[in-house]
Amino acid sequence: MFSAADLPSTLPVFPLPGALLLPRARLPLHIFEPRYLAMLDDTLKTSHRLIGMIQPSEAPGGKEKGLHAIGCAGRVTGFSETEDGRYMITLSGISRFRIRSEASGFTAYRRMDVSWEGFGRDLGAVETDPGFDRGCFLDLLGRYFEQSGLSTDWDSLKEAENELLINSLSMLCPFDPEDKQALLEAPSLQTRRETLVTLIEFALRGGGQGEGAMQ
Repeated sequence: MFSAADLPSTLPVFPLPGALLLPRARLPLHIFEPRYLAMLDDTLKTSHRLIGMIQPSEAPGGKEKGLHAIGCAGRVTGFSETEDGRYMITLSGISRFRIRSEASGFTAYRRMDVSWEGFGRDLGAVETDPGFDRGCFLDLLGRYFEQSGLSTDWDSLKEAENELLINSLSMLCPFDPEDKQALLEAPSLQTRRETLVTLIEFALRGGGQGEGAMQ
């Protein structure tokens, strides 16, 4: 288990639109671009094995794309290499962070000086949501899945702990990157659940659609 003292002041970051990682959740990734293969090689040599997942943001002008201020660091906990040199990895979410500045020094990938202040709950115990009405939520979710053409393992959803349920759906539902960012920045599990419900209700009113399958 990580403590605040284990967290580095500089992180390699992987800007990936729509890819959301949350604390205590897992995100599978397929790494194939040369710069991110180099990033992973370097990360595996560190003691913490942390990569910062972050959403790009619109930044007019400038050579580099803009980044949102807040991301989430994940530890490489699963790793396999394909015959053609690509990597399949799993990141386990550790803590959110806030970008302070671009790190000095040259690498093919971007590195950021970061602050972990304000995200102490990410390193603590599993969060609870006392006001969560699971029955009503699953009814709403069922209507959303039906309208959007999504499928999932309902038995697993019904048995999942509240945090795992809310965070998994936040990561997997096909929301816009800005909506994913709002879910990431939610200060508590309750506010994340409220944001998730708002996004689902908006989609049901015709505000958004998605197609696919959730495993």
